[in-house]
Amino acid sequence: MGNMYSHSKLSTFEQCRLKFKYRYIDKIKTTSTSIESFLGKIVHDTLQWLYLKIKSKEKIPTIDELIKYYADRWQENYKQDIIIVKKTLTTKDYFNKGVEFLINYYTKNHPFDDNTLEVEKRIVITFGESGGYIIQGFIDRLVYNLKKDEYEIHDYKTSNFLPTQESLDNDRQLALYSLAIKDLFGKDKNVALIWHFLAHNIKIHSRRTNEQLEQLKNETIELIKKIESTTEFPSNKSTLCDWCEYNSICSEFKKQPSENQEELDIWG
Repeated sequence: MGNMYSHSKLSTFEQCRLKFKYRYIDKIKTTSTSIESFLGKIVHDTLQWLYLKIKSKEKIPTIDELIKYYADRWQENYKQDIIIVKKTLTTKDYFNKGVEFLINYYTKNHPFDDNTLEVEKRIVITFGESGGYIIQGFIDRLVYNLKKDEYEIHDYKTSNFLPTQESLDNDRQLALYSLAIKDLFGKDKNVALIWHFLAHNIKIHSRRTNEQLEQLKNETIELIKKIESTTEFPSNKSTLCDWCEYNSICSEFKKQPSENQEELDIWG
C-alpha cells in the first residue's frame, strides 16, 4: 500500500511545515481544540443525524428535535479547556451561532427531498505510478440530482470567512472528491461541487472539467513528491497561529492580537 494522504495533510504542509512535522512526522497528540473547531464538529454531527433520520424513512425530525439533538451533543462533548481566541465572544455566543446556522439551514432546505445518497461518505483515490499515492477523505453529503442527472458533493462550512467564486473554482478538496465519484460512477458523469456557508446562509456551486481534474492529479502528485523529499520544516508565522493546537510548544510562536482576524476554517 502506498503512502496515505488527505486534503488536510496536504494543506497543513502548505500552511506550515513545522505544524506538518509535529502532526504527521512526530505524531504529537494534543488535547486542546478551538471553539470554532468544536462548533463545526457539532453542527456537522447534527446535520449528519438529520439526513440519516431522513434516509431511514422515519418522519423528518422537527426543527425543535434538531436543535435538541444539537444542544445535547454540545453539552455531552464540551470541555472547559476548549480555546476561545476571540475574547469578545463567549461559549454561549458560539452555541447560539450553531442554533442560528441550523435553523436557517432547516428552513431553507426542508423538506429535504434532494435524493441524498450518503452522508460522511469515505472516498479513496489512488494515483501516481503503480497507484503509489493514496488520498482519502469524507464527503459531508453525496446527492444524486435526478432532474439534472448529476452527482452533487455537498460540504458544510461554519467559518465566517466567505471565499470568492474564483477561489472555490480552484479549490482542491472537493475537486479531489469529484475524482473519486467519477471513478465510482463513470468519468462521463457530471459532478457539481456545492458549499453551504452556514454563517451567511448561502450556497456556492462549482464544477471541474475532466481536463482540469487531470491537471489536478498531476499537481497533487508533484506536491506529494515535494513533501516526501522535504528535510527542513521551518515555521510559518501567520494570523492562523492563534488557532494552532501546537502554538504552546512552537518556539517561533508569539501571540498576536486576534480581534480582527478571520476565523480559521477548520472543516475544510
